Amino acid sequence: MSSLSRELVFLILQFLDEEKFKECVHKLEQESGFFFNMKFFEEKVLAGEWDEVEKYLSGFTKVDDNRYSMKIFFEIRKQKYLEALDKYDRAKAVDVLVKDLKVFSSFNEELFKEITQLLTLDNFRENEQLSKYGDTKSARSIMLIELKKLIEANPLFREKLVFPTLKTSRLRTLINQSLNWQHQLCKNPRSNPDIKTLFTDHTCQPSNGARAPTPVTLPFSAVAKSATYAPLGAHGPFPPAAVNPGALAGWMANAAASSSVQSPVVAASSLPIPPNQVSILKRPRTPPNALGMVDYQNSESDQLMKRLRFPSQPLDEVTYPTPSPHASWSLDDLPRTLACTINHGSNVTSMDFHPLHHTLLIVGSTNGEVTLWEIALRERLASRPFKIWEATAAIAKDSSVSITKVTWSPDGTLIGIAFTKHLVHLYTYQGPNDLQQHLEIDAHVGGVNDLAFSHPNKQLCVVTCGDDKLIKVWDLTGRKLFNFEGHEAPVYSVCPHHKESIQFIFSTALDGKIKAWLYDNIGSRVDYDAPGRWCTTMLYSTDGSRLFSCGTSKDGDSYLVEWNESEGAIKRTYSGFRKKSAGVVQFDTTKNRFLAAGEDNQIKFWDVDSVNILTSVDADGGLPSLPRLRFNKEGNLLAVTTADNGFKILANADGVRALRAIETRSFEALRAPVEPAPIKVSGAPVVPNISAVLTRVDRMDRSSPPRPSALNGVDPTARGLEKTRSLEDATDKTKPWELVEIVDPVQCRVVTMPDNTDPPSKVARLLYTNSGVGLLALGSNAIQKLWKWSRTEQNPSGKATASVVPQHWQPNSGLLMTNDVTDVNLEEAVPCIALSKNDSYVMSSCGGKVSLFNMMTFKVMTTFMSPPPASTFLAFHPQDNNIIAIGMDDSTIHIYNVRVDEVKTRLRSHQKRITGLAFSGLLNILVSSGADAQICIWNAETWDKRRSIAIQLPAGKASSGDTRVQFHSDQVRFLRLRCRIAPAAYLSPAVANSAQPSYPLVIAAHPLEPYQLAIGMMDGAVKVIEPSESDGKWAVAVPVDNGVPNGRTAASSTNSNPTTDQHHR
Repeated sequence: MSSLSRELVFLILQFLDEEKFKECVHKLEQESGFFFNMKFFEEKVLAGEWDEVEKYLSGFTKVDDNRYSMKIFFEIRKQKYLEALDKYDRAKAVDVLVKDLKVFSSFNEELFKEITQLLTLDNFRENEQLSKYGDTKSARSIMLIELKKLIEANPLFREKLVFPTLKTSRLRTLINQSLNWQHQLCKNPRSNPDIKTLFTDHTCQPSNGARAPTPVTLPFSAVAKSATYAPLGAHGPFPPAAVNPGALAGWMANAAASSSVQSPVVAASSLPIPPNQVSILKRPRTPPNALGMVDYQNSESDQLMKRLRFPSQPLDEVTYPTPSPHASWSLDDLPRTLACTINHGSNVTSMDFHPLHHTLLIVGSTNGEVTLWEIALRERLASRPFKIWEATAAIAKDSSVSITKVTWSPDGTLIGIAFTKHLVHLYTYQGPNDLQQHLEIDAHVGGVNDLAFSHPNKQLCVVTCGDDKLIKVWDLTGRKLFNFEGHEAPVYSVCPHHKESIQFIFSTALDGKIKAWLYDNIGSRVDYDAPGRWCTTMLYSTDGSRLFSCGTSKDGDSYLVEWNESEGAIKRTYSGFRKKSAGVVQFDTTKNRFLAAGEDNQIKFWDVDSVNILTSVDADGGLPSLPRLRFNKEGNLLAVTTADNGFKILANADGVRALRAIETRSFEALRAPVEPAPIKVSGAPVVPNISAVLTRVDRMDRSSPPRPSALNGVDPTARGLEKTRSLEDATDKTKPWELVEIVDPVQCRVVTMPDNTDPPSKVARLLYTNSGVGLLALGSNAIQKLWKWSRTEQNPSGKATASVVPQHWQPNSGLLMTNDVTDVNLEEAVPCIALSKNDSYVMSSCGGKVSLFNMMTFKVMTTFMSPPPASTFLAFHPQDNNIIAIGMDDSTIHIYNVRVDEVKTRLRSHQKRITGLAFSGLLNILVSSGADAQICIWNAETWDKRRSIAIQLPAGKASSGDTRVQFHSDQVRFLRLRCRIAPAAYLSPAVANSAQPSYPLVIAAHPLEPYQLAIGMMDGAVKVIEPSESDGKWAVAVPVDNGVPNGRTAASSTNSNPTTDQHHR
């Protein structure tokens, strides 16, 4: 269905609701599946109308669509079952158990058995887990809370929980516009046209002489309420389409669509303008070119819609997340724990975290110096004092220059710096200690008060404002593109943003005026007063859907508010500030959920949906009265300035783990020379160089490379480790290293996956689910098997473990996930397999077509890419499940869009078949390996090749097996070898000593547990192995002195492998 057809359904829904056709409304909601009416759903749930509840849900999802849907239906049917038991209606309870709950037994048989046993109890509350079950009403209310969370988290309900914002009786208005237009075209228009039908076009009958067209209209008073309209059957005239005079005050919401929709026969004089809008209309302007916000269907988009492969089960479940208005959260999500205190050395005026590397912080100071910190290591990576680059940009010698703003470009390749003395500096960022001068701009007369990056016309630009009352837009060569005049006081801040295709800038001035500008040099579209009428800063939420501002008046009163963009009015004002402040309060927002502001020597937090303060922290003291603050992009770290020329880092649990992961990381320094790729400051981010020999995953005695750089060739943590490891490194360079050998079964725990398959088939590919609760194996017979761990007393986390035997999982239908092997020689086929990020889909091939399976039902959703050439490796794009990288046996890599069944591009660089593919979402790259012993790095947006690296094998070592690449869970490092596990440690003596011993063919690394791995055997067995030591870690590698490792007997291996990383296996 096209975009306009979908919008027509919403107009009909609005009309039916206004006409009180309630049953029709909900029937259309269900049948169209466009809008899920949560209020109606709540009413039915609380009323216990379970058949209606499931019938309504069926329009949006089915039981086996995904895990969220399954949980929703399970909770509803469980409640239905418990209510029957509570009424002692055993017959109905049995009926619900057999007809409704039986379907879930295939997913969790133990739970189904436990539910069945409730029939044997006189009161199901005797069951410990149900002992707190109250009455029916309270139980339904509690369940409803859980259902709402599941629905909001379910990707199938994405963009279906909020009804579009429509003006009252929008469908009537459109019809009225049509009638007005038809009346205007009448050859003999009558002054009082008689509209009798909508089934045919309106024409006036000839009369004695033609008259000027008269609008087909009702008095404006009739527009206010839909109830005043006559029913359609009465053929009454429709009200006119009202021009919204507040559109200009609506923060640009209608700036592009306010031109020519209304028929000219509707007189503007009939529209009363509210007094409070008069000032806003002083300078109303409409853009000369129509920037349409409506997605009209064209031939290309129509063709795309025809080629959708499975509209009922889209693959973009994790790709474009939308905010859930009431998503669950807790105070633990806030970064409140003091992680570290850093002495900067001068007063901090501005801070900003890197958009990709979340522990890199750029800091500006009152002395004009800009400094880059790796906060996890408390390491100052680079520092640049203020100096004038161009002789023309003169500053008086006695003038002190301070930094007013530092900020990263969206891709993290540029740093923008604004100074109190008319200058702007841009640096390119190429590595931890490599800040290169890029551009100096003599931007304003007087101080530059704010700076931001924007993308008008898809071109990266810099927006500045200053004491000269101007806003200016510059390209990256220093050429001025726009000069916005209109403020009558120095401009304090700018906030570039976009809605749909409309790019605009908000600005605030020291007289409290808020203005908005399009990139057209025509003038301000908005003239509004900010609360406090002095220094105000504006910010959008992370997803760009909500607008906030924080400011302080000259009298010291502070205001933190959310704006209603459609009306240009304040939506809510947050409380919690003290009476008077001695300066200007600073604020920030994160996760589409929280606001934070620094005031009264504290950091105060708010939930964006509540005006009352949520909590506050003093960061163990030492904060100034008005601390500056900045969240990182993940929202798990918060930088806060201190009163003694430093700053503190606050963290939540995730942030603490991220910091510790870098703190404990030790690795070999990069020895290869850095060869930076050309910088494109207006394009994609700089891509790192990788220079090392990569791990061969089919051999347990090969060492993997040093970790690739986080950004352009040099690891940001390397410099921080140089000091602490200098003595150790000096020693290490003269000593060979010896891998620890795990040979004793008591050193590890092993569990073998249960499998009743006969005959067994050797394991060709193996991988963990991304959630870490399952293990998937692809056999050489083209059949996939799935094992899952469940939450039990022995395994409360439900994660994969060698301490508990998992379940060999299959759907109730008994289906097997079997690949298409038509005309395929399985002995020569190269099996390949990949999982989507949310574990909902598995994609695999065994020499034939690539098959896409639903992980819940094992059903084949689609097949594609018929050979030749045959697929040899598969990888899902980490941000878009519809985009798949497919390595081929003809050495090409196909970037394939499943949704439109189209190969978007083909990557060519390898000379032999592709053996490995790995995406890094953090670095925005795709790394490929081939049988030609080459590693290639590709930009994951433009698909340009960034670099090609030849694998250097040690002298005398021949290549064996396939080279594979796999990133560590931090998306920066590759997995590396930590120790060797001998077969005797994980095989029984009978198998290890048999005439035809089995040996590992494939290895998989657990995505979350760094010390757990799985192996697939020649005989078809699959085993999970983890350390049995109390700390759950493998022993570390040790240096060898004169052939003896630290005084103990040397192990049998002579392979030199310098590895000290605690996370490496």
